[in-house]
Order: sequence, then C-alpha cells, then structure tokens
Amino acid sequence: MPKKVPHRLYLTEDQMPKQWYNLRADMKELPEPLLNPATLKPVKLEELYPVFCEELAKQEMDNTTRYFDIPEEIQDFYKMYRPSPLIRAYNLEKALDTPAKIYYKFEGNNTSGSHKLNSAIAQVYYAKKQGLKGLTTETGAGQWGTALAEACSYYKLPLTVYMVKVSYEQKPFRKTVMQTFGAEIIPSPSNTTNVGRMILEKDPNTGGSLGCAISEAIEKAVSTEGYRYVLGSVLNQVLLHQSIIGLESKIAMEMLDEYPDVVIGSAGGGSNLGGLIAPFMQDKLLGKANPRIVAVEPASCPSFTRGKYAYDFCDTGKVTPLAKMYTLGCSFIPSANHAGGLRYHGMAPILSKLYHDGYMEAVSVEQTKVFEAAVFFAKQETILPAPESAHAIRVAIDEALKCKESGEAKTILFGLTGTGYFDMTAYGSYLNGTMTDYIPTDEDLQKGFDQLPQIPEE
Repeated sequence: MPKKVPHRLYLTEDQMPKQWYNLRADMKELPEPLLNPATLKPVKLEELYPVFCEELAKQEMDNTTRYFDIPEEIQDFYKMYRPSPLIRAYNLEKALDTPAKIYYKFEGNNTSGSHKLNSAIAQVYYAKKQGLKGLTTETGAGQWGTALAEACSYYKLPLTVYMVKVSYEQKPFRKTVMQTFGAEIIPSPSNTTNVGRMILEKDPNTGGSLGCAISEAIEKAVSTEGYRYVLGSVLNQVLLHQSIIGLESKIAMEMLDEYPDVVIGSAGGGSNLGGLIAPFMQDKLLGKANPRIVAVEPASCPSFTRGKYAYDFCDTGKVTPLAKMYTLGCSFIPSANHAGGLRYHGMAPILSKLYHDGYMEAVSVEQTKVFEAAVFFAKQETILPAPESAHAIRVAIDEALKCKESGEAKTILFGLTGTGYFDMTAYGSYLNGTMTDYIPTDEDLQKGFDQLPQIPEE
C-alpha cells in the first residue's frame, strides 16, 4: 500500500524559506508602471518616499531582483507562528466522496487570525529601521489592522487604523483586539480628515469602503511628521512578503511527492492569492509545470470577472498614484449586506496583468454559497474559516465535485487564509436565513467605470 500522507505537515525551522520571491522578475511582460496623477508620467522612486518607507518603496519598484533576503529579525519573528501547516483534507474528501486530493495551507495560527502578519511585521521592521515615529493604515474586515497592531506593538511604534465603517460596526471585537495592542481605531469615512469630511458631505450614511479608508490613512500619514502609510494588500511589496505562503507550500508538497493540478485562492486586493500562487506561477512562467490557477472573488465586488482593465486610483479620495489593474472604479462601494470581506474595488497590478495575459482564471461566487461551503467545511475539518477564505473553499469543493463526476484524481491546493471567530454576526445571519445575496447590475458598475481617469494613448 502507498504510504499515507500525514494530516498535517510542518516544515522544520531549518526548512523555512530564507528569501521572499519576486514574481515580477520572471514575468514575460511586466505590469504597467504606476503613474503620477499630476503628470501622468511613471512614478519615480523618490516620489514614493513621502508615503512609504524607503526600503519598501525600493521593493515596490524592483522588477528584476528575483529573491530578497528575509532579514534575520523578521525570520526570528516568523518562527513564533511559522511555518504554518499544510493540511490534507481527508475528512472533506470523504464527505464529498471525491477521488480528488485536497490540501490547504492554513494561515490562522496567530492572533490576527490570518496571513496578514507575514507582511505587517516586514513593513513595521523597515519603518523602525528608518527611525519613523508612527504609521497609519486602513483595514476592512479587520485582519490587516489586527496584524499591523501586533507588529507595531512588537516594535513599539504608534499606529492609527482607519477601519471601514460597516466593518467597524459589524465587528466590535476586532476593534478591541487592535486596541489591546495599542492601536487607535477610527471608523472611516470620518471627520478627522479633509477627504473623510468630503465623502461624508456627499453621503452622510455611507458604510465606507477600503478606498475611503486608504485616502484617510494616506492624508494622516503625509500630514504628520515622521509618519508613513502602510498597506496590507494590492502593492507589489505586499505580494513579495506573502510569497512565504507559497514557498512553504511548495516545499511541503515536494516532501510529499505532490504537485497541485489546481491552485485556488480568494481574491480581494490580491495579498493571499499572490502569496500562495507565487512559486507555482513561476513554474508556469518558466515552462516547468502548468497548474490551473483560480482566483475566487465575491459576486458583490467582482473586479476580475466584471471589472475594467484600466488605470485607476487606488483610493476613493484620488490621492494615490494611478495603477493599471482590474477595477470597478475607485468610487465603487460594495453593498452593506456584503459580509465576506474582499471589499476592494481593484486588484493587484501583478495579478491583473497575469490574468489579462491568460495565466490564471477567475470566478465570482455569491455570499450565501460561500457561507454554505464555510459551514460544511467547518463540520468536516473542525476549523471555522474566515468568510474571505471560504470563497476559496467554495470553489475547491466545486472542483472536487467535478472530479467526482469525471473520475479524475486531481490534486487541489487552496489557501485557508484565516479564522472566522470575529464574523459570528455574518455566520448567524446565514444560519438564521436572513443573509441575502447582492449582485451589482451593469448599471451599478457603469457608474464607477464612467469616472475612470482618462489616460492619453501614447
């Protein structure tokens, strides 16, 4: 009989990756450059310094360095909660009666309950090294804000978090955890910034969006001496740091003599998806293997599947550089009934380019189907998944059922990015039957597309 794969596989500390992988170094065609909104010319490195830490700005702009050494201090911090386990979902396979082999990389073994700490500690490390006095950021569902609060507490740096108002109201305990680590939490949009007041004047009852919160956090950073802004997704630097997820996954699968036929990740701004797929996409770009790579996004915020591939602002207040990405328009705000996170109006430029060039697929799913998958998964695998993660679970289950129909024994890998213990209001809504789906109409989306910046053709 073949040797049975263990339920959970942990790398040793010596096997943990010592470098991050920069996917851009192997892309056939690079993403379009960031543009200065004032000049519509490619952003220069020094133009990012007032907003980002200098080392992070360099990582953001580097298209050629394939591997970046992970500083020893960050490696030591990682060892408090990494390596994260690669888990064979035997019980899920049995419940689905599928010939597929299902693996998931579980990133929930830290207080933030998610993968976000992988980049948070890196960004705070570089801020501390530069001698900064404090940081600002935004958070949607709260995972990024929690992770950054942990990292800032570790390095004793003050932190101001602008939390999307609808999440601030739905998830009060997320706010409490961030406050436990010393962060100041402000519901966004707020009257503490010019852009917040402008947004509230237009719509006093708005539930906010990540784009709103980003605008406020950047305004606070650039107007406060010694402060900089940090972001938990979308940016090149974040996908670089999150590559630790995929690198660990690939090493673990090699130890099991396995390789995924399908790699599935939930997609909001792109941090966990980009991190999980990085080394497998490298194989695809270099012609070493050809896995299917599937991004899963909410039907209520469908930037990949229904967005435009165009230059757009990364924030609602239109103060950031312009990025070419799949976008719903920076003014797009998901319906307040959308409880599953993944609320950003655009997608990481790296992933947008790869999707546009046909290297990956995308699918959108309704939130009731997402929560159906989350509850089913929890009953089989005993982990209560974050709603964000459950988007990937939904499609992993769908792929496994296709294998049942066809008889193909494919190997499926998906990212379980975190836990759902702060999402009980949403789980309760699903379980008591009050959760509804919202899918924006073409007319709804057109309002955002009509406001996209007009960039002259060269």
